Amino acid sequence: MATTFSRNPDALPQLIGEFAPLDEWEAHISQIFYGLRAGRIRDYYQTFASADYRLAHALAADYYERVCTRDRLRTTQEGQKPAAPLVVHEWGCGNGNLAACFLSHLRKLDQAGTVYPRVRYVLVDNQEGVLEAARNHPDLAGHGERVEVLCADAAALASVQDRTVDRIICNELWNELPTKLMLRNAGEVEEEYLRPNLTEAKHDEIQDWPAFVRAFEAKDSQALAQFPPFLEDIVWEKEYRKTEWRAVPYRKTITEFLKKIDEQVMVPVNLGACATLEEAKRLLAEGAIGFSSFDAGTADLAILNDPDKPCYGQFGGQYSFMINFALVEAVARHQGVATVALESQREFVGRNLGANVLSLMDLLAAYPTADRLAPWEQDRLIIQTIRLLNQRYRSPYKRSIEFTLREDMPAAQRQALEGILRSLPPDGIPDTVAYVSEEEVLGLLGELETLGYDPQMVQAALRVHPQSVDYLHLYLNY
Repeated sequence: MATTFSRNPDALPQLIGEFAPLDEWEAHISQIFYGLRAGRIRDYYQTFASADYRLAHALAADYYERVCTRDRLRTTQEGQKPAAPLVVHEWGCGNGNLAACFLSHLRKLDQAGTVYPRVRYVLVDNQEGVLEAARNHPDLAGHGERVEVLCADAAALASVQDRTVDRIICNELWNELPTKLMLRNAGEVEEEYLRPNLTEAKHDEIQDWPAFVRAFEAKDSQALAQFPPFLEDIVWEKEYRKTEWRAVPYRKTITEFLKKIDEQVMVPVNLGACATLEEAKRLLAEGAIGFSSFDAGTADLAILNDPDKPCYGQFGGQYSFMINFALVEAVARHQGVATVALESQREFVGRNLGANVLSLMDLLAAYPTADRLAPWEQDRLIIQTIRLLNQRYRSPYKRSIEFTLREDMPAAQRQALEGILRSLPPDGIPDTVAYVSEEEVLGLLGELETLGYDPQMVQAALRVHPQSVDYLHLYLNY
């Protein structure tokens, strides 16, 4: 097929690599990204666990209830009180906030001291810098003896013995793992290949070009840090080639799945996610609580069959893929999964906290003219909404909200919004990616209407209705 450029077709590209499958280049760039930016991940994207606490509390409540139920059953059957250690893994530990809030809430729930003292919480990541930053989260200090770190790939935890893990949490990791984009074309399965280039302007900024190319090829983050920032200046050249199945697992499952998709329609094939399921199967102990993954994606074949769906985005130059939950589930069943359940992440959080919740972004989307506001006006709406909700919202943790105002904002508006940001309480909404409750929202419905919200649209947003691509929770046990 003819070669295309993913952006800026008028640029004169400077080659920094050769054509290779998308998943190989994704892994290459991901290693460089975290090597350069491990301590500043939130500068580029946030997750529902970066600063907020409600997902972590829901996980803790779910785990506590499941362990207590299992312990009661085992006590009845075996005649003795269970005292075995409980190993919990978090794969892709981010900044450590999920672990800190999970353990703090678990300790609070466990008034009898039968669960929390037995927990050994293992932070797993393949980047030392990420692990160091996560382990140093201030709210983990009170859980020191409970927390360990393991630097390894989630799909290759060779140092962990078989059937020794009770619970695995995988939060917004799958979207960063190697993924192929595949389609059917004239009876053949093809996949996307990429070749990286830098713009001519960025090339001119780099004085020692051969040294830069060598460092890029070697994924030498220490050497690359000496050059001007470049990840967001990569121009990706694309073409499509017939898939070499010798290097691709689950051929039968993938090809059968692709028969459900129209020709020339590209879909994500999340091989990295599937590899983590293989490892989870090996590690989960007999009677384990199980594996949970939270990520953005869909299991709806109608959406997957849409040629205009968003297969991926880029944040700070790093790829982030939509999860094809339908295919992941098919692979899990091929692996012999005994239990599988898929629900919206919002439903999981609300059920385990006993409250209807919605994300702050869902609420903002209910603003009647949100899509017609200028970018700086959207920022103003976000900050004004957060200030309003903080009249009802109180977090059990102290977090400083990080919000960078746009350069094109009028000076008077900037000054006013900077004042609002400084006045926000440390126990208020900690992030634009956070959950708020129905009680918090409806208690301020009149004030929200004064701000310009439509009460009927707000109440509609409170009713759970998954988006075409939404944050989902996939639970599995083997």
